Amino acid sequence: MRFWNGSTLFCILLAGSLLAQETVSPYATSEPLDPNFKSFDQTIIAFMQRHNVPGGALAVVREGKLVYVQGYGFADKDRQEPARATSLFRIASISKPITAVAILKLAQSTRYHLDLDTKAFPLLGIMPFLEKTTKPDPRLSRITIRQLLQHTAGFDRDRSGDPMFDPLHIAKVVGTSAPPTPNTIIRYMMGRPLDFTPGSRHVYSNFGYCVLGRIIEKVTGKPYEAYVREAILAPIQIRRMRIGKSLLADRAKGEVRYYQESLGHTTSVFPIGEKEAPWCYGGFYLEAMDSHGGWLASAVDLARFAAQLDVPNTPAPLDAKHMAEMGDLPPAPVARKSNGTPEPAYYGLGWNVRPVGKSGKANYWHTGSLPGSFTLLVRRSDGITWAVLFNQRSENEGEIDPALHRAANAVPLWEPKDLFNKYLSP
Repeated sequence: MRFWNGSTLFCILLAGSLLAQETVSPYATSEPLDPNFKSFDQTIIAFMQRHNVPGGALAVVREGKLVYVQGYGFADKDRQEPARATSLFRIASISKPITAVAILKLAQSTRYHLDLDTKAFPLLGIMPFLEKTTKPDPRLSRITIRQLLQHTAGFDRDRSGDPMFDPLHIAKVVGTSAPPTPNTIIRYMMGRPLDFTPGSRHVYSNFGYCVLGRIIEKVTGKPYEAYVREAILAPIQIRRMRIGKSLLADRAKGEVRYYQESLGHTTSVFPIGEKEAPWCYGGFYLEAMDSHGGWLASAVDLARFAAQLDVPNTPAPLDAKHMAEMGDLPPAPVARKSNGTPEPAYYGLGWNVRPVGKSGKANYWHTGSLPGSFTLLVRRSDGITWAVLFNQRSENEGEIDPALHRAANAVPLWEPKDLFNKYLSP
């Protein structure tokens, strides 16, 4: 594979954009180029080249204004469809900040008055499936909504597995049809012992955010997706986001195609049809991952969502108090060094958080990763935000985050423009 210096690469980008109607090169760009954002273009295309990623999308925000968008490569290689900043991608775990904002919306609501220290499982009122015990782990009833948000609730997937990726086994044990619903997965998990005492440490948990989705449904009386779209997304003019589907045949209009050829095929989670399926389309049940990893969004959608959190626009999803609460340090001993002082970075309410200086500001970020997709949403303390989405997961995902920070620092001129109205969803 040949690598290009900065000026040569930019010329290639420009040529690819201008000639896109005649032929689409693997890393042609789909939107107008801006020399001020050459560092972003170079960084993303270099990453895609190194790891053979078919398509990607970018949106950059500064001080609440959309200043740059771009699509790279292919949304669908077979059809030669270019990826665009408005293409829908599976955003995987960037779904968690969306769920966290929805929970905080209920907490600030005068109608619902949800307390984050409410015990989660008694509130749900779901009966556990008791396979090997006569009663649930007594610590289960002490788990709070806040602990679910901060990944301190007692679930450790490295010890007992991630139930969100074990649908066939769970359906068989509980005696229900496959793939199981979120409520069935919760019933199964309620009959198993916790991996650690709630509040004693932090361990990332997809299942915890599955429970939060059901909390939203219990409190509002509405399906999770319907409430989020109505209460969080519609007021800030995000109209195309939705929960994705597992199968290629059910791909949403404007959604990219996902690639992970290195994984080959696996047992399908759907009992009807082919027994083997490509990992991206039948290797997991995306519909049950709604509140922890199931959303589809474009780079522009995520940029709009983040912009409304960082600038006191109207309407905003949350008031200032609850926006600030997203960055709260978890109660001790979580996120503490051996001497009791806070760690430099920790997981707040739906976000990774790194406080910056003594100003009370912080960097917020979240990644998302599934077979066929990798995503990153960053909100910096200096008012610069970016969302970048890819339609293939890479084993070297970690290298793109620091590279994009360097790209942002290299922008020579931040012009006072706002592209949000241009990319407003129909």
